Amino acid sequence: MTSGNPKVARTAFTLALLAGVAPLFCARQLPMVDLPQHLHLISVLHRLDDPTTLYPRVFAARAELTPYVGYYDTVSLLSWVVPLELANRLFLAAMVAGLPLAMAFLLRSLGRPRWPAVLAIPFAYGDSFGWGFVNSSASFALALLAAGLFVRALVDPGRRRRWAVAHGAVLVAVVLMHVQGFLFLALALPFLLLTTRVPEDATGRALRPRIPALLSTAPAVLLFLVWGAGRLLAPAEVEAGAPWKAWGPLLSSQNLSFKPLQQNVEEFPELLANLLRDGGDRWGLRAVTAIAVVALALWLSGQRSPQREGPVERWRISGLAVLAGLLFLLLPFDIRGAIYYLNTRYAHLAAPLLLAAVPPVAARLRPMLLVAGGLAALVLALPLGAAFHAFDAEAAPLLRFAEETPPGPRIMGLIFEPGSRVVRHPVFLHAAAVPARLCGGITNFSFARTPHSPIRYRGSPPPTFPSEWRPDGFRWDSMAPAYDHFLVRGVDPAAIFGARLGTEVTPLDSAGGMAWLEKGR
Repeated sequence: MTSGNPKVARTAFTLALLAGVAPLFCARQLPMVDLPQHLHLISVLHRLDDPTTLYPRVFAARAELTPYVGYYDTVSLLSWVVPLELANRLFLAAMVAGLPLAMAFLLRSLGRPRWPAVLAIPFAYGDSFGWGFVNSSASFALALLAAGLFVRALVDPGRRRRWAVAHGAVLVAVVLMHVQGFLFLALALPFLLLTTRVPEDATGRALRPRIPALLSTAPAVLLFLVWGAGRLLAPAEVEAGAPWKAWGPLLSSQNLSFKPLQQNVEEFPELLANLLRDGGDRWGLRAVTAIAVVALALWLSGQRSPQREGPVERWRISGLAVLAGLLFLLLPFDIRGAIYYLNTRYAHLAAPLLLAAVPPVAARLRPMLLVAGGLAALVLALPLGAAFHAFDAEAAPLLRFAEETPPGPRIMGLIFEPGSRVVRHPVFLHAAAVPARLCGGITNFSFARTPHSPIRYRGSPPPTFPSEWRPDGFRWDSMAPAYDHFLVRGVDPAAIFGARLGTEVTPLDSAGGMAWLEKGR
């Protein structure tokens, strides 16, 4: 990973990666808002022909390309080998470890020391992790890998075509994972093309050696254009003010929601480490920031490595950080009906690129900094692991409710309090999807309602209130007939069902502030 003692460097980096992924294995249920929905629909995708579930009667596969297909299909394929929850955990581990590994590859491709890659580990968590934005987070790790492959396809004459083929394949994977990684590369690849010299530049043959790298972008660009044209030309379901609906034409002013620039600047550090109520995850962020500051101070004091990059090339990693930062600052927060929390996700790409841009220090000091980075990963892992374990205990009643339920339940989730005692995100919002998945059933709200999912409803979705955030919109006469079970959290069931409680609705179990009820048959 760096000069000095290679064995120490490799060991420190490996231990840092293990510490980075360890919290994922401290709990069966992870505190991620959208994860229960993701797992439910991956289960649907995997068991779409299973007659013991409701899936074949209620759902069908979408024929078109959708943003979630990379994540869903990968985990579905893995679940042929291992149980679904383990398959998903392995994907998340690859996502978390993939960020520093891809950063190391990019730094090496740029001719820079790789040790700052260890500082990227905390940025695999934070706000995007809490919301369960798995696809976009995975696309960022793949985007860094693609950027490194693109540079190698430019500068390595002996293996130029091989690198170009690898770059083309990874770039397609970025598109299949999420458009956000591809949007970053739409800026990053032209920037790298303009700022990277190739060996043949001295001979005056500037274009030909760049052709393999340029051609390698064609399959992904074509795929994106086909997908993008389909989305842009498709008639939007416009309903101003309605949740999950466009409020106007896709890119119109009435459909775009921006945060003020000052608000984005103020929220930037908060987004990077905002999972735990006690703030324990902020220590990992503070640690890697301090290490980067120490490295900068050492460089300023004269402890410098000989510069391997040219006068323009040395600014490439800083330029990539600026591009990611501009996407964070300038993109809309929401494109209603298409993507939500858009700009905030780029904080988790801009921050590790910014720390990776620390000037190269003397080779003899890098093992020390790498070991410090490994300790920073441990400083993050300990509070995260403890908090994830505590959340797992808090969410355990959901597993018990599933054990008490016959196959194929139709569940109405009435989550008046989606918050947790342990984490800050509303991680119980989609709690009804947990027993629904485990029992092969359905819920009142599903991502199958949106064009993001590779799964759709065969017919009309079951009746429900307009937003899962507003369960007070539940109406017995128009909605209850479609369901046989109710998951209530945050209020006394008597306040919802009144005189029907004990007659038409029977309490089955209650624990952890949740009530599990069955409608009379």
